[in-house]
Amino acid sequence: MVHLAPEPRKRAVEHLLLGGCAGGGHQLRLNGEGVLQVAAHAVELRFVARNGIGFGTFRHVAQGQAELGQIVLDANELQGIAAAAIDAVGLQAAQAVQLLQGEDGKDRHCPQRDAEADQLNDSGCPRRHIAILVYVSEANPLLGIRLPLPFDEVRPEHVKPAIEALIQQARAQLDDLASLPGPRTYENTMAALDMAAEPLDVAVSVVRHLEGVVMTAELRAAWNEVQPEVSAFYSSIPLHEGLWKALQAYAATEDAKQLQGVKARFLKKTVEAFRRHGAELDEEGKRKLEALDIELAVITTKFAQNVLDATAAYEYFIEDEALLAGLPASAVAGARQAAEARGKQGWRFSLQAPSYLAVMTYLDAREIREKFYRAYSRRAAEPNSELIAKILDLRRAKARLLGFSTFADFNLVERMAKNGATAQAFVRDLRSKTETAFHHENDALLAFARELSGGALTALEPWDVAYYSEKQRASQYAFEEEDLRPYFPLEKVVAGMFDVVHRLYGITVVEGPKVPVWHPEVKYYEIRDEDGSLLGSFYADWFPRDTKRGGAWMDAFMTGSWAGSEWRPHIGLMCGNVTPPLGDAPALLTHREVETVFHEFGHLLHHSLSRVEVKSLSGTNVAWDFVELPSQIMENWCWERESLDMFARHWQTGETIPDELLQKMRAARTFRAANAQMRQLGFATVDLALHIDFKPETDGDPVKYGNRLLAAFAPAPFPEDYAMLAGFTHLFADPTGYGAGYYSYKWAEVLDADAFTRFKHEGLFSRETGRSFRDNILSRGDSEDPAVLFRGFMGRDPDPGALLTRLGLV
Repeated sequence: MVHLAPEPRKRAVEHLLLGGCAGGGHQLRLNGEGVLQVAAHAVELRFVARNGIGFGTFRHVAQGQAELGQIVLDANELQGIAAAAIDAVGLQAAQAVQLLQGEDGKDRHCPQRDAEADQLNDSGCPRRHIAILVYVSEANPLLGIRLPLPFDEVRPEHVKPAIEALIQQARAQLDDLASLPGPRTYENTMAALDMAAEPLDVAVSVVRHLEGVVMTAELRAAWNEVQPEVSAFYSSIPLHEGLWKALQAYAATEDAKQLQGVKARFLKKTVEAFRRHGAELDEEGKRKLEALDIELAVITTKFAQNVLDATAAYEYFIEDEALLAGLPASAVAGARQAAEARGKQGWRFSLQAPSYLAVMTYLDAREIREKFYRAYSRRAAEPNSELIAKILDLRRAKARLLGFSTFADFNLVERMAKNGATAQAFVRDLRSKTETAFHHENDALLAFARELSGGALTALEPWDVAYYSEKQRASQYAFEEEDLRPYFPLEKVVAGMFDVVHRLYGITVVEGPKVPVWHPEVKYYEIRDEDGSLLGSFYADWFPRDTKRGGAWMDAFMTGSWAGSEWRPHIGLMCGNVTPPLGDAPALLTHREVETVFHEFGHLLHHSLSRVEVKSLSGTNVAWDFVELPSQIMENWCWERESLDMFARHWQTGETIPDELLQKMRAARTFRAANAQMRQLGFATVDLALHIDFKPETDGDPVKYGNRLLAAFAPAPFPEDYAMLAGFTHLFADPTGYGAGYYSYKWAEVLDADAFTRFKHEGLFSRETGRSFRDNILSRGDSEDPAVLFRGFMGRDPDPGALLTRLGLV
């Protein structure tokens, strides 16, 4: 066998792939190890676009009898592995292409090797069969995912074989890293670790996303089947003894001691993370931790699925038009359209946000509002109440196994708060500054409701609060949320938002080329820098569906990184559940929905503008009490005349919001602001108490325990069977999620209110200020401590008074 050095081998592969050896008699003969190395070079060179040998997943059997295991291929990688197979048996390139594709140019099903198949004739061709490639299955789009992401090709049956193969591949990468001979360097240890599981990361993100936006029973079953193995793999990384030794060995080198900046931070944080996640546990402890992580992953996924199912299952039909009294025309039209889509008469209402909020805010029929409130507050109550107790037990056990007294202390050690006590003190402080105004607001609301009802209403029930609050606002400010809806067509809002960030940061966001998507309503965009370079791309999916989870969120499919001198762009997504188009009218949003769109795009910018050379510290991979700063600060541009005029245009006339209406909107910004703040503080209080103070043996049912705490933050008493926590996916739909971290919203709101004062002072569209925010916050990921990044932008520590001023609480 001829063992070529890496660079000559690359050149040989290039010749084979481009047909340079065809007819020239040039041959390469490699052993099994060489075959795999050639394949890696071929993949790196990415020549598939020039020749395009077929698609598929193949099992590669090396020359001789040694099986090398399953090689994961996609359209990009198949060309490379084909070249490797060619080399392994000494076939010339032209002959191999012919044999691989057949005369019709299609993939050929290669029979298994037999004794005669190893023998080549005088021309270098197999006498009977191609013995190197054995066809396993048709194309699996999750294997070695290509770009653009193949959402339209992913099916439930792809999930298990792909995820299992990618886990096997990632394990092999980590094992190789751990057993690497020779001296340890940053590149062969830290950089290799940073990228080791990337194909698996992408595939998992795609499957998990699809299960949440176009859920089917088959896809859910496929994801549920592989999720324990996925969780076990990721949990096993810091428990890998060889990796831990490799990290320690590298950390002790002179090379490691000379690291600076983000590379030094990456090493430090990685060593700390391994230690914090069990690297120093004994074998029994590691087994216990892995079991805890798997069970947490399974039951938190089940929690989320139960909420989705309960939300989708509930529907309420009204056939008597008189019962629609109070609803705005947009809500009536939406309900009619929903009924017609299901072949029903009357009007259909659901627990999806646009429908539910319209009922609770405007519908005069109090008994129907009560039905909806009770249904929403008890989504998945029976199954999920039990799951909450299990999740809390598992989190508590995990924290104690890892040496922490509470899950809050375990989870917050890497966040700005550092520990549960600091987070609780922060929440208590804000509560103390809000509570008086909170009680005044509720007293005023009750007095207003009594007067409006002619004394018939003696006390407010929970299903009365939103209804009478909206009427109070209309009375106090001569303003209703619905007054603004005609000025916020979604397409104009999105286009104006892109103009806002262009003026701030110099970037350009445009609709991208046609790519595969998971639903016809999804749009695809590209973000380009001032020099035209592609920073990233993203998908936007805005409207509710029965197969889509509720709320709004941003996520990442791929985090951009450097491949030598070449930038590999970010790929992300934004999802929401805003008001869909009705009839011939476009999707017309409420102002709160506009804020939601801006909020999620702020997260997307944090992801897409990041230029950190370490993938694990890039984008939104930051402390969770810092991650909401880029999102929440974007909401401020939804309130200023200069920015509103860029996108708030009447969908029929093109007119901007009249001055009188804008002034009413801005005056009403602080309407019941104390209640809005207390609501968030209530969630944060319960979250922290459940993860710090709750003791099941004395406190009993965690849902009832949470209700007792929440009562002090609510404007009206809860029903006896209230079970909002059973639908609280922020806390319980992920092994970690916002567990012990819901306070982050208020923590980051302090940061965003303060940071926006610089824009207000220096200019809403000051390019200098925008550049500073981009350079110090948006582009930096977790490359530096977040407190340092904030000081880099503001020149000082945060001033909590800015938030209270904005809310009118000082």
